[in-house]
Amino acid sequence: GQAMRVIAGVHRSRPLATFRGDEIRPTADRVKESLFNILRNKVVGRRYLDLFAGTGGIGIEAISRGAAEVVFVDQRRESVALVKKNLALLKEEAEVVLSDAIAYLRRAEPFDVIFIDPPYAGALGEAALRVIAENALLTEDGVAVFEHEEPFAGEIPGLRKTDERKYGRVYLSFFGREGV
Repeated sequence: GQAMRVIAGVHRSRPLATFRGDEIRPTADRVKESLFNILRNKVVGRRYLDLFAGTGGIGIEAISRGAAEVVFVDQRRESVALVKKNLALLKEEAEVVLSDAIAYLRRAEPFDVIFIDPPYAGALGEAALRVIAENALLTEDGVAVFEHEEPFAGEIPGLRKTDERKYGRVYLSFFGREGV
């Protein structure tokens, strides 16, 4: 895979370990940079969930930029091991959970930012958004970010789409709590 690095913050330019092969597709630097430009007032001191964490690149970027707490969740053992390796490389500590994403959400506490980057095929992202809404997992000004390959046309009761950006073949859709 391509080299991955931390873009900004205390760990700026530090390389991250990534997977061999193509089954995992880390969020591209350009997308990651844009994401954190959009989230800029929701990083320092905030609580983040990196769901479908993969290499942990998004959550680690949040740690580097001053997030107070980051939880990484992935259902693959190799992914959990890789996130732990990357945290150790940076001498950072965070909770890394081996779990199915939906099962984790059903028992989670609220977060300020939830990043959802599921496998592009399938409906896991939308399912995650529904559980986030049902279980009130966003703080009052919290945001859920869904990375996917199509414009988001669905309705999630309890959430409203606040923004959507396209980067090449990738869309980032941003959701806040309805009525906030």
